[in-house]
Amino acid sequence: MPVSPSSTTPTPPPSRPPVAARRRLLWHRLIFGLWLRPVEVLDEARDRSVWGAATFLCLVCGILGTVGRDSFEGQWGISPRLALEAMAIADGVLLLASLLLGVATHAIARRLGGNGRFGPTVTLFVVIFWATDLPRLLLDAWLPSGSYVVKAAAWITFGFGYAFAALLIRGQHHLPTHKALASVSIQMLAAVALLKFPAGA
Repeated sequence: MPVSPSSTTPTPPPSRPPVAARRRLLWHRLIFGLWLRPVEVLDEARDRSVWGAATFLCLVCGILGTVGRDSFEGQWGISPRLALEAMAIADGVLLLASLLLGVATHAIARRLGGNGRFGPTVTLFVVIFWATDLPRLLLDAWLPSGSYVVKAAAWITFGFGYAFAALLIRGQHHLPTHKALASVSIQMLAAVALLKFPAGA
C-alpha cells in the first residue's frame, strides 16, 4: 500500500517561547531602590556585577565625608589644591578599603558554604554599605560635628545596612539567615567603628 508523503514527514518540534531579556539595572534604580523596595531590587540585582555603581558611590561618599570635616575646611583656607589632593587620596583609600570589605564578605560566605559569584557579591556589598550610609553623610556634612542627630542616623543606617547586607548574602550565596548574618557581622562592625564612630568623634 502506498505511503502518503504527509505520513513520512517528521513533525517539527514545538518552538520555544522567546526568553525575555533582563532589564538594565540603572544606578539610580539600584541605589534608591534599596530604600524603597530592597527585596525586589536585590532579587533583580542577583548575579550582576555593578563595579561602576560601587566606584561612583565610594567617590561620592568619600567627598561628602571629607567635606564634613573641620580639618578639610582649615586646609582649604590654606591651600585649595592641597585640600583637593588630600580628598583624592582619601577617596582612593576608601575605595580600596570598601572593596576589601566586600572581598572579606565573599570569602566568609564561601567558607560557610555559600556558592555565590565574586563580582556580584563584592560590588553589591559596597553599594549596600554606602547607599545606606548616604543619609548620615549628608547630615554630617551640614550639621555640627558630634551632633546627636548624626549619631542617631549612624546607628539607624547601620541597622539598615546590616539587614540589607544579610539579605544580599542570603540570596547570592543561598545561605540560611544566621549564616548570612555571620558573613557580614565582622565587616559591618569594623566599618561602623572606623567610619561612623571613629576615634575622637
